[in-house]
Amino acid sequence: MIGKQIKYFRLQKQAKQEELAEYLGVSYQAVSKWETGASAPDISLLPKLAIFFGVSIDELFELPYEEQMQRIENMIFNERRIHPDTFRQAISFLEDRLKQDPKDIRAIGNLASIYNHRARSDHELASDYAQKVLEMDPDDKGGWVDFLEANGGVCGDEWYDNHFEVIRFFKELLEKHPGNYRCLYALLENMIADGRYDEAIPYIEQMKKAKKNHQYLLYTGDVAFGKGRLEEAKENWEAMVKEFPDVWQAFCDLGDGYVKLGMYDKALEAYEKSFDMQEKPRIAEGLCSMAQLHESHKEYDKAIKDYQRLIENLREDYDVTEGEQVDRYVREIARLKGIKKNR
Repeated sequence: MIGKQIKYFRLQKQAKQEELAEYLGVSYQAVSKWETGASAPDISLLPKLAIFFGVSIDELFELPYEEQMQRIENMIFNERRIHPDTFRQAISFLEDRLKQDPKDIRAIGNLASIYNHRARSDHELASDYAQKVLEMDPDDKGGWVDFLEANGGVCGDEWYDNHFEVIRFFKELLEKHPGNYRCLYALLENMIADGRYDEAIPYIEQMKKAKKNHQYLLYTGDVAFGKGRLEEAKENWEAMVKEFPDVWQAFCDLGDGYVKLGMYDKALEAYEKSFDMQEKPRIAEGLCSMAQLHESHKEYDKAIKDYQRLIENLREDYDVTEGEQVDRYVREIARLKGIKKNR
């Protein structure tokens, strides 16, 4: 590990192996061997190494920045539950990093991601406990509230269920960054989810100008659907794939539209198309939607096959064969097999 640190700090200092070797009174071949892990420096050289790099001796034995970041990011991606000690260590590293560089956007982003990971993990546990409460007493209000909160469910209080704060934030952010695609995307998704259709229309016009893709048609259809104009909604959603026939996301969104219209077979066809038309590495949104649609129609064998295809997709396209990305689909398959067995 110290060899990796020596190389990391040397490159940070923009020093050559020969320069470090001369300062330490060793050959540059010795430095090269340290950095490749073939050998390690004598303990007596550690103080001089620390002075040369301007770091503490302890820092010589810590993981380099890039490896720390990759370790944290892999943990967020692959672990279902992060051990509390490991979580605290990651937080400590990221916060220390921000003390050195308050504008390190990667560190800030990883702080957001790891806290979100813990929130999801905690909500999963909360959901399990709340389910047990409701199984024992389906009238227990506390269990009812906890289960809905853990799963992002609707509780029936409009002030609580809406996305007012999210909408307000992105409106303000959009004022600072006019025409920003991601701000418009988030704003429209949440406005339409809250039924704020008339308010969404001018932002749809901005979306049309911000990026030439199918989404202005998607949201135009969503507004029409929300107002009960079903044929108009269908026309706009189908126009997405006519105007953008090479965009797989348009077919996936068309599938979502068909689901809203109760057009089951058409939805499955659009989802399948959205997956098949992609080159590797493929994004499997369509397969996830197919699994849910098959399960909702009690076609459990087909849903199981969808999850098996998702596992295959991870292996073939991303070389992922273990970890939470795979395990979550394994759990879904086991759950569906349990449903079949108990029917």
